[in-house]
Amino acid sequence: MSSDLRQLPIGVFDSGIGGLTVLKALVARLPGEDFLYLGDTARLPYGTKTSATVERYALQAVAELVRRGVKAVVVACNTASAAALPALAAAHPALPVIGVIEPGAAAAVAATRTGRIAVIATEGTVRGGAYQRAIHALRGNAEVSATPATLFVALAEEGWTRGEVALATARRYLEPLFSHDQSAPDVLVLGCTHFPPLVDAIREVVGQGIQIVDSAATTASALAQLIQYRNLTHSAGSGATGFLVTDGEDRFARIGPVFFGRSIAPTDIERVDL
Repeated sequence: MSSDLRQLPIGVFDSGIGGLTVLKALVARLPGEDFLYLGDTARLPYGTKTSATVERYALQAVAELVRRGVKAVVVACNTASAAALPALAAAHPALPVIGVIEPGAAAAVAATRTGRIAVIATEGTVRGGAYQRAIHALRGNAEVSATPATLFVALAEEGWTRGEVALATARRYLEPLFSHDQSAPDVLVLGCTHFPPLVDAIREVVGQGIQIVDSAATTASALAQLIQYRNLTHSAGSGATGFLVTDGEDRFARIGPVFFGRSIAPTDIERVDL
């Protein structure tokens, strides 16, 4: 494998800002790699759209990343991971592509003691059953409760991750899942990359005894193993990160740090048309 290919950035794709939680974990796990993040902010949310539409959008976004030169792609969007991974693999057979659902499912199965797992996600992810299938593939007798929590996406996008509105929304979604002590799940999977910034409100509702699984760290570990296996690891890079958006550069720079955990300079954001 040529050194030039190893030096290419890793592409990260999401419907908007939420995938920055995954990018944060990737940067922490692979500090010597460069990254190029694409948020399809003009067409979010993906979670309420049909699988065919999400697949089309994902193909367009990854084609843009490939055009700019990336050595691997992380689909940092649960909805797109559920709808588009087979199509992306078919369109780019030589490109390592990884989603967030399988790593999240593996982490949930590893964390549960009782086999009862709750998943909150977008409507599209829940409707498609991707988490249910991934969990059952690893533990066939698992009891999986999947619930759409669509309003969490809007709250996260607005930066309303704390306070009474966030807490009331968390109660509405989660109390029905965790109100029965004897049969309640012992693991909660945050099946959307927008949800981690709301973890404090979520934790207050579910209590301290529930394991909360965010697939970001597990996805970062899976990617590290994949690029090592493909001889694509580059540990001596600058750690540079570039950002592409399809709309709303100023808003991305303002809200993005809630997810990314660090400031994003407006000069590092480029607007693209897909």
